[in-house]
This record gives sequence, C-alpha cells and structure tokens, in this order.
Amino acid sequence: MLDFACSAVGNGRILRSWLVFLVSMVLLLVPVASTQTRAERGQPAEPVLAIGRGATEDRFTANQLLSRPDAVVLSVTGDVYHHAVAYRAVPLLALLGNSVAPNFDTVEAEARDGFVSEIPFALIRQGASGGSVAYIAVEDIAHPWPPLPQKTQTAGPFYLVWQNPEKSAIGGEQWPYQLTRLSFAESPVHRWAQLAVPADTAVDAPARHGQEVFITQCLPCHRLNGGGASDTGPDLERPMNPTQYLTEAGLRAIIRNPRAVRAWPAQQMVGFSKDQLSDVDLDALVAYLRTMAIASAGCSNNPNDLSCGRK
Repeated sequence: MLDFACSAVGNGRILRSWLVFLVSMVLLLVPVASTQTRAERGQPAEPVLAIGRGATEDRFTANQLLSRPDAVVLSVTGDVYHHAVAYRAVPLLALLGNSVAPNFDTVEAEARDGFVSEIPFALIRQGASGGSVAYIAVEDIAHPWPPLPQKTQTAGPFYLVWQNPEKSAIGGEQWPYQLTRLSFAESPVHRWAQLAVPADTAVDAPARHGQEVFITQCLPCHRLNGGGASDTGPDLERPMNPTQYLTEAGLRAIIRNPRAVRAWPAQQMVGFSKDQLSDVDLDALVAYLRTMAIASAGCSNNPNDLSCGRK
C-alpha cells in the first residue's frame, strides 16, 4: 500500500512537470504564431525610413517618427496634392542632426521608384535661419493620403515637403515622395567628375549655370556619361547626347511637355512648366548639354561638326 502511494505521488509529480513544460512551450510559441498569423493575413510590415551616416545607419518606423515630441501637423504649398493634405511631419534637420563629416555636403534622397534627389545640406540648414524648412511627412497607414495624380499609389509612406519653399527657391525635383532612404554624401560633382563642365568654361558661361540646373532637375532620373545614382530615365550622354540627335526646338519641347512629342503607356517624365523651370534655366540647361556633348566627343577643335551637337 505504501509502495502504491509513493508511486502515485511520483506519477503526480511527473504529470505536473509535463504540464509545466507544455504550458511553457505554448507561451513561447504564442509570439511566433501571432507573427505567422499576421504574415498569413497579408498585413503589410510597418514602413521604415533609413538614414545613412557614412558607416552607420539609423532606421525609423512610421510610428517612431510620429511619436517624436517635435512632430507637427502642417499644410504646405507646392506639394503634389496642391495644398489639399494636412501632413503629420517631423523637421528634417532635427532628424538628420547638425554634426556630420565635413565632406558630406549633400543629402541623397532615394525613392521607391528609383528617383534619387541630390539635395544640398546647406539648403536644409537654411531652414534654421529664415529659409525654407524641410520636413519628413509621415503617412498614417490607418488614414492614407489620396492617390497620386493618374496613379493608384500615394506619396507615402514618407514624403519630403517644404514649408515656404519660395524662401529658398526650392525646385520641383527637391520634393521626393515614396522615400525609402536618406544618406549623407559628397556633392554630385565630387562623386562624378564627368558631370562638371570643362575647366576652361568661362565663369559666366550659361553652361555653368546649366550644370546646377541639370543636377537639381535632371539628375534625379538621368545619369550623364555614367555619373549619377538613378536609372529611372536614360543616360543623357551614353550612347549619344540628346543634342546630337534632336533639334534644339525638339529638345526644348520634350523638356517642357514630353507627352506632346512622344508618349507610351509606361512613360514617367511629366515635363517642366515655366513655373518649375524658367526660360533662363532652360537656356542654360541646353547650353550645358551641348557643352558636355562637345567635351565628350572631343570636338572642341571642330565645333561646327554636327555630331558634336546640333545647331
């Protein structure tokens, strides 16, 4: 009888041990099961914005950005929604910080569709001294923004917007939307020397101003002779510069309204109105492209050769 009682007590202890083990395993598996269920239901992962600082990188979720104490609600003019959206946003300068390596004078903004805008860090810093103030607008998944014009996607999850853009003459290509990453970098001409006009170009030559226009307005989508970070549009030097196969009137028409010249279903370029690109800037841009065509083809001694840029 005593042996039976001892056996029963021992079996009870074993049973309790197995029950504790099984409960522990269930508790451990609950997070995994929960995660699997979320994925199986097709719920999207929370958007993340990466910020590269040379060898290091910070990553911020949408909720982390919206929870910052400096987050604000603001409306802006010049955005893709034409002042119709109130954005929840955080100041870009505060997010980036002011302590960066001296050779990093540019913020490279990468978008989901391959668009890459090269924004001078000095332009962002001007917001602290009366200039245009840059913000990262954050889309709330529960309350998404409207679709982009003629598209099904929104400008989210992250959109670089500017308050009072006229104060610092912010260009249209300096409002990148659908952002995925911001990175500190050297200026485009330092990284890609082939973007620079020849050293003997006159200081007041239109082509020098055209170089600035190209970097601001064209480089986000186009490379030039391999220089640049985006492949959204074709390289404007390889295999030929557009001044070598287009008349000047045709080139200007494409820049102003590409769909009026040629159109196809997957076309992305929308063109530049005079509000976005003045006639003076367009003149300078054409001069820059012609100068680069001549330099690339080695035609400086024979400028009348049509292969060096059409007249």
